[in-house]
Amino acid sequence: MQHSQTHLRSRPISAGHLRAFEAVARHLNFRAAAEEMALTQSAVSRQIQSLEEEVGVALFLRHTRAVELTSAGALLLLAVQQSLPRIDTAVRQIRQSAGRQSVSLTTFASFASMWLIPRLEAFQRDNPEIDIRIDASDVAVDLEVADVDIALRYGPRESMTAGAVRLFGETLTPVASPWLLKSSPPIKTPADITQFTLIEAGDAHRTHLEWLTWRRWFEVNGLERAQPKRWLYFNYAYQMVQAALTGQGVTLARSSLIAESLANGDLVEVLPQHRMDSPMSYWLIAGPRSALRPEIRAFCDWLLLQSETTRQTIGEVPDPDTIDNID
Repeated sequence: MQHSQTHLRSRPISAGHLRAFEAVARHLNFRAAAEEMALTQSAVSRQIQSLEEEVGVALFLRHTRAVELTSAGALLLLAVQQSLPRIDTAVRQIRQSAGRQSVSLTTFASFASMWLIPRLEAFQRDNPEIDIRIDASDVAVDLEVADVDIALRYGPRESMTAGAVRLFGETLTPVASPWLLKSSPPIKTPADITQFTLIEAGDAHRTHLEWLTWRRWFEVNGLERAQPKRWLYFNYAYQMVQAALTGQGVTLARSSLIAESLANGDLVEVLPQHRMDSPMSYWLIAGPRSALRPEIRAFCDWLLLQSETTRQTIGEVPDPDTIDNID
């Protein structure tokens, strides 16, 4: 008996009893958990007992009229509460997409908000049979194992994986709303920028984002000690641009993400002759398990056409040697 119990506890636990465990832990009551799950109280009790045997320790302290979690139970509950909703979401997506074409992609939030989503309606209009799922997160996922078809990433060439396709690069340029400029002293030299509130990312001075900072722009323009009237910090690029659009200051923006705002006059380059080159580019990576599916090919082709338009808008002539093929 002791040998079989040891063997049982050395293997991964079966997942069947975890829902019963979560229900009891949430209610701290076997009867309420049983009613929720449409089971008998004895059935729920047996599931919890079996789970405790598999884990090897008690998960609940049983009192006369109530139960409470042990420290081991609290630890397991934390993991279960994180895992079960993710499993349910995945199953729901699988059920909804059964028999349908779909494209799932991951990219960072600012790129999704400022570049991808405003263009997405055109693809949906031309491809109504294809469902789109966007995961906007700054955490890079492994396309070899993740349930994601495409990644749109930002970084220098040396940080990209083999097969990455360069969409476009970027320059950084100071921009502001036209009505803010009309009501303010003219900006004719880099030093004039200091008369304004400057908008910047709160974490921009981390090493890998140093090229996005006003400090670097001032150094490039020979103003190492310059300080603005006021600083205004945000977490994301789209927040900084929104603040500039509403006249709250001048931001050092990524040209490729604001190309349309410049083209339609919502934002104005205040010193276009003082643009600053960035070593960063935007990249398309198709997952190895997805690249040959027709809907993935269609979406990648569409992205490449959209990126060509962006290159033309920002005046970029890409070096053919920096562009890979996804064929």
